[in-house]
Amino acid sequence: MKLENSVIVITGAAGGLGSAMARRLAGSGARLALLDMNASPLEELAAEMDLTQDRCLTLECDVSGEDSVDGAMARVREHFGRLDVLVNNAGITRDGLLVKFRDGELQSRMSLEHWRQVVDVNLTGVFLCGRAAAEQMARAGDGGVIVNISSISRHGNMGQTNYSATKAGVQAITVAWSKELARLGIRTASISPGFIRTDLVTAMKPEALEKMSRAIPAGRLGVPDEIAVTVQFIIENDFVNGRDFGIDGGMRL
Repeated sequence: MKLENSVIVITGAAGGLGSAMARRLAGSGARLALLDMNASPLEELAAEMDLTQDRCLTLECDVSGEDSVDGAMARVREHFGRLDVLVNNAGITRDGLLVKFRDGELQSRMSLEHWRQVVDVNLTGVFLCGRAAAEQMARAGDGGVIVNISSISRHGNMGQTNYSATKAGVQAITVAWSKELARLGIRTASISPGFIRTDLVTAMKPEALEKMSRAIPAGRLGVPDEIAVTVQFIIENDFVNGRDFGIDGGMRL
């Protein structure tokens, strides 16, 4: 698919990865629909990129809400007249041990609330956005691309029962959709980033960052644009379907 004038929806667009994707794809001539829980940072991002309303639409959207998602995707189609690509990037973490014991006494356990919050955004959100976008693409009959953002943590990471489960689910969803939607001309792929230098990561203690970097064979954290360029590759390569791209500097969990 050519990026020039294509309409690309990015969820979680206010974050480090989402904004990097927006900058790279806008620079290649794409028209953007930027979705997040708060529209203010999206408007700032659009202004920073000097994108007019005919090139960029910013929308508040709760990806865990069916009505919110269906309404946002319909608004994208109404505004641009089409929807070509969805990047399912929105995600949250609520890390914690399943159970934490000290001297034989229970100190804490992962709450059901934290389990549900992560599942609602990271897994149900991917499902709702993918379903709504695929419907719009199928109605138009021009095909499309769905890129799901998974994580290296899909292999199972200590302290991330909830997050790891959702990201493994995202990768499985990707394979299922690649088989179901191919007949409609819709391709699906996923990206599993390793540790990327976003604001959330760089806010960690220096010693923790150093330890993290030493565990990566490449010897450094990734940068958001290295994920963004992978999104671009998936969109532009029409033979990519049903595959996960581990962009992790060689790290394994």
